Amino acid sequence: MPVISQTSPLTPELLEMVRLIASAGSFAAAARILGKVPSAVTYSIRQLEEQLDVLLFDRRSRQARLTEAGAALVRESERLLNELESVAQRIKRVATGWEAELTVAIDSIVTEQAILDLVGDFLAKKPPTRIRLLRETLSGTWESLLSGRADLAIGVADQPGPASGIQSAPLGEVPFLFVVAPGHPLARVNGVITDDMLRPHRIVALADSARQLTPMTVGLLPGQDVLTVPTMAFKIDAQLRGLGCGYLPAPLIREALAGGLLIEKLRSPARRPATLSYAWHVGGGERGPALRWWLDRLEMPRTRKALLGGLLGVRSS
Repeated sequence: MPVISQTSPLTPELLEMVRLIASAGSFAAAARILGKVPSAVTYSIRQLEEQLDVLLFDRRSRQARLTEAGAALVRESERLLNELESVAQRIKRVATGWEAELTVAIDSIVTEQAILDLVGDFLAKKPPTRIRLLRETLSGTWESLLSGRADLAIGVADQPGPASGIQSAPLGEVPFLFVVAPGHPLARVNGVITDDMLRPHRIVALADSARQLTPMTVGLLPGQDVLTVPTMAFKIDAQLRGLGCGYLPAPLIREALAGGLLIEKLRSPARRPATLSYAWHVGGGERGPALRWWLDRLEMPRTRKALLGGLLGVRSS
C-alpha cells in the first residue's frame, strides 16, 4: 500500500482540499465549505505547488481548472484517501480481536477449487483478516507450520510426531492408483507390475517443498530415472502426456480414467491410502475469529470430502 511519509507535502487534509476545489469550481467556494477564509486555502495550495514543483490549478480564468498534473493528483488522491479509510476501518476491527492476517498452507494434494470456495465464503463475511495461501508438498506442508510460516496447514501427511504448540485433526484418507498413459510401454503389460518390471521406466515424482526437514521420497526405486515436478497438478499432467508413470490420487483422476486418458495398472507391493490431517498453531491464548471460522468449516464432513476431491465444491448454501 502506498504510504504518505512524514516528510511528504501530501497530507490527507491537503488531498481533500484539492479535490474539494476541483469539485466546487473555485477557491472561494471551497473555502466556504471548509469554513476557512479564501486566502488560507489559496496559501495552502500555493505552498503545496511549490513543494511539489508543479501547478495544480490553472488560474487564468475565474474558474479553478485542474492542470494535467492536478487531475492526476485528484485521481490518485481518491485512491489514497479510500485506502486510508480502509486501513482505519481494518485497524478498528482488528482491535476487536480479529487476526490481521491468516496464512494457510495447502498441500498440493488438496483441490484448489475447494480451497477457493472456502476463501470465497470467508471473504463474504467481510472480515478484517487478510488471507495468504501457500502451496506446499509432502514434508513442506508440515514444516510451514513448524517454522511459523503458516498458521494453519491443510493436507498434512506423515507428520513426524507431536509438536509443542500445534494441534491436529483428521482430514481423511486418499486412495492412490498406479496409472500410465495409453501410449506408455507399461500400458501393454498384463497382470501385476513388479519392482523389477517398473525399474527401467521413468517415475514422475513430487518435489518436497521442505527447506529444513528431511525431504520425503515416495515410490522411487534405487537407480530409477525420475522426472521431478513441483505440484500434484504438474504430476497429473506429466503422466497424462506419457512423460512417466506413478501413483496418483484416485479422486483427482476419475475423469481421466473414465475417458481412457489414463490406465490403472496393478502394482506389487501396492501403495496404502494416504492418511491426511490438518493442523494449526494453538498459541498462548484463545483462537482468533478467523482461525475459528476455518476450523469450524474443516470440522464439516462435506468440507473435508471436497478438499480431497470427493465433491465438486464446499460453498455454503
